[in-house]
Amino acid sequence: MASPLDPPRNCKLCPRLVDFRLDSRRDNPDWHNAPVPSFGPAHAKLLIVGLAPGLKGANRTGRPFTGDYAGDLLYQTLIKFGFAKGVYGARPDDGLTLLDVQITNAVRCVPPENKPTPAEIRTCRPYLEKTIDHLKGLRAIVALGRIAHDAVIKSFGKSLSAHLFAHGASHDLGGPTLFDSYHCSRYNTNTGVLTEAMFEAVFASVRKHIDR
Repeated sequence: MASPLDPPRNCKLCPRLVDFRLDSRRDNPDWHNAPVPSFGPAHAKLLIVGLAPGLKGANRTGRPFTGDYAGDLLYQTLIKFGFAKGVYGARPDDGLTLLDVQITNAVRCVPPENKPTPAEIRTCRPYLEKTIDHLKGLRAIVALGRIAHDAVIKSFGKSLSAHLFAHGASHDLGGPTLFDSYHCSRYNTNTGVLTEAMFEAVFASVRKHIDR
């Protein structure tokens, strides 16, 4: 039975994403090809918010950031800073366990060219809001990229102009603290926009914040 915190498998709220999903189901019938549920325990103190499932990553495997390069960097970093244990094997049955962290996306369905429209982001935001509300012990949120940042800020009813996205920035949301990071995509790392050291510095700050 699907969790009320996640869209149903055949969610029809975004027609463009539905059409793209159906095309992918036809072309790759053994893939997940559905809204990707959040991953991690309900007692998590940290929530990581990405943009949307990757076509050949989470859309294929059914687990956030699993099966593409972004997951390689994200999960190795979570293991290094004690937010996960086990070995990341780029598949949902690798046995990796998240500790005090949950991972989700601003948009739960894969969008064409990895670019959701503003309307799609807005339509999916209630699921992000429900996810945040469900995490009663939440102390920190990491937004991977500006779109995720904006979705989180709007979920808290805050002003975007008062909380500008910047890598390494933090924002007091009147509860959890939001930490910004550039998205850990292959494009960002290949072009030097984001280095492994820059990414780890964000999680070092998060670890310090949660442990204090």
